[in-house]
Amino acid sequence: MTDSPLPPSLADLQQWTAMIGRAQQMMLEQSVAALDAGKEKGTGATPGTDAAPRDPWAEGLSAWQQFIAATLPPEQQQPSQDKRFAAPAWQQNPFFAALRQAYEFIGDQLMRSVETMPGVDDRQRAQFRFAMRNFVDALSPTNFAFTNPQVIERTLQTRGDNLRKGLQHMLDDMARGQMTHTPLGAFELGHNLATTPGKVVLRTPLFELIHYAPTTPQVLQTPLVIFPPWINRFYILDLTAEKSFIRWCLDQGISVFMVSWKSADASMKDVGWRDYIAAQVEAIDTVRDLLDVPAVHAIGYCVAGTTLAATLALLAARGEAEKVASATFFTAQVDFARAGDLSALITDELLDRIDTLSPEGFLDGRYMAATFNMLRSRDLVWNYVTNNYLLGEEYTPFDLLHWNGDVTNLPAGWHRSYLADLYRDNLLVKPGAITIDGVPLDLARVETPTFVQAGREDHIAPAESVWEITRHFRGPLRFVLAGSGHIAGVVNPPAARKYRHWTNDAPAGSFAEFVAGATEHEGSWWPDWLAWLRGHDDTMVEAAGARIPGAGKLSALDDAPGHYVRAR
Repeated sequence: MTDSPLPPSLADLQQWTAMIGRAQQMMLEQSVAALDAGKEKGTGATPGTDAAPRDPWAEGLSAWQQFIAATLPPEQQQPSQDKRFAAPAWQQNPFFAALRQAYEFIGDQLMRSVETMPGVDDRQRAQFRFAMRNFVDALSPTNFAFTNPQVIERTLQTRGDNLRKGLQHMLDDMARGQMTHTPLGAFELGHNLATTPGKVVLRTPLFELIHYAPTTPQVLQTPLVIFPPWINRFYILDLTAEKSFIRWCLDQGISVFMVSWKSADASMKDVGWRDYIAAQVEAIDTVRDLLDVPAVHAIGYCVAGTTLAATLALLAARGEAEKVASATFFTAQVDFARAGDLSALITDELLDRIDTLSPEGFLDGRYMAATFNMLRSRDLVWNYVTNNYLLGEEYTPFDLLHWNGDVTNLPAGWHRSYLADLYRDNLLVKPGAITIDGVPLDLARVETPTFVQAGREDHIAPAESVWEITRHFRGPLRFVLAGSGHIAGVVNPPAARKYRHWTNDAPAGSFAEFVAGATEHEGSWWPDWLAWLRGHDDTMVEAAGARIPGAGKLSALDDAPGHYVRAR
């Protein structure tokens, strides 16, 4: 089998959009012509007679509808549940209803063909499934002006001004090299995002350490250190004040420290596994020394959670496991055997391409953004093609999507080894396969009390894959399944009263067993985590002295959110 193609760039998507649009138009023209010819042969009328004048379009459409009715299963002749086809015309207009039904039928058959394809292994099938799903999504009639009734109606209403606005949106995106999801200038760090007060108390070539100001007279004696993913900006956990996990933790009486990773530049070309693990150890030791405490609570989000697992294994091997009182993993994977759609993209060709795309030693974050967008192309690509390029609508301010587009660059060598060592070769769960400073890592040596959160609809770190951490750690572990996905499943403040979460206190040998015996709870899982955290040590101390950012042995270098989060 040949390697699967690389994720398309924005220019590639735009070229494919035009090509598929033209292909659809040609197919429709050919189909109508063929149907008209067939009807002509069956009318019995001859030119020049007094037969009633024919309407070839209506006759062709009638024949097409008869074909649809005869070939589609009954469930696909019913109103669509797909939100792309929510406009009444997709159900009520005979032509568009037939087009929609044909698309759904063909798309379903194409996806079924992948599942029945003989002679391919699971990895190859996953690659074919990913490629076919994106092809089917791209082919949707909602994506093209002449096959979308809403676009046609809007074009007539505005005399084409929607297409002019949409073209400007597309040209702006081409200039940026990135698809826009929210208005430029709608959000500003320190103004309406990342506003929780704090100070940068440490700056290294790889990260800044932010110490947040307490909001309660007393705080837990054991502080919390949060490691966000280095492929994104840390403020996903400090969006608006209402959504901020950091602010909520402070209000619960927790001393909070946050690592803000530096967006990679040429100086970081040699950064690798060892450096990110060493950075986590340095942050832990810095906080312990600053507050004169024996241990910290640690949180690792996504890829930083993967690294946190390696850090815990390293500390255990060194006899220093007591430095971390508890570890929490936000939708993080350590075993990549069932890593989902993203693993389908990891080919030798892609790994080699990273080198060619990174001549200065770092990978432009826009490549990663495009990759993650393709994992949900229907929502994060084609939805915006329709709304903003074709309908000419203005972008809606949305803090989460602003963050999603605020990309960071990655050290190319480190990124390449991360994909190869974990997604391709799954080395972290093989004892001794990864060595740091001469110390072989073995996850089975980790006995740190652990809290694991997974998202039920997570498309980046599937819940079944996140669950696998329970098979490798040896300490007490609590697993909680949250509603929604990779971001909304984590950023879900209790006050929002959104989603649900599931717990199961009985032993479970598999994710399926956990789900089968789980108890469903309304709302956020954050209070469950807080009760678990306090269950380890509820000792409180005064929020004074070194608990005030900049008042201890580490002087304040900058106000939160710091300098690194603003660097491009």
